[in-house]
Amino acid sequence: MQKFVPMLPLTLTTVLTLAACGAPQLAIPEVAQAPELSGGAALVALSGVKLSDAEARRRVTDAGIPVVSSGNCSTRSISTCTSLEQIYSGTIDGIITLKRASGCAVNITGGTEVGHASGTYSHYNGYKVDTSITTCINSYITRNFTYIGLRGDGAPQYKSAAGNIYAKESSHWDILYY
Repeated sequence: MQKFVPMLPLTLTTVLTLAACGAPQLAIPEVAQAPELSGGAALVALSGVKLSDAEARRRVTDAGIPVVSSGNCSTRSISTCTSLEQIYSGTIDGIITLKRASGCAVNITGGTEVGHASGTYSHYNGYKVDTSITTCINSYITRNFTYIGLRGDGAPQYKSAAGNIYAKESSHWDILYY
């Protein structure tokens, strides 16, 4: 007989604590192949769940982060728009954390719209955002994160303690939240 475990908001600490106590494997939505920890507990995907454009915009707007579009639009299929459709909640949480931790103004200039490089951890798949380059953000990232070398296109990259990657392109920061 399987035990019913109510779906509650879980943190990684909660999952690890449950695993250490011998709790049964947890059923976690939105995670296809979660890695297993000792004791059979599944690791929660840090990227979270996919959000609608409206929900993602509400969250960043509430945090004081504007979404800027050169085309003044949010249609995902148009490259001059800035769309947040199907962005991961962890990506939104990450950009909000950057703003709060840095104390800097942050503007989102790129999201999940077409026109960015493809790949598993891409803009279109919901893992990345672009932000404006400002003196404040430049200083915060370069002082607080570890320089890890140049990306293939020559962009300098910095890695946060959480493992996220900040690449300084010519006109914006390209930020990858896992």
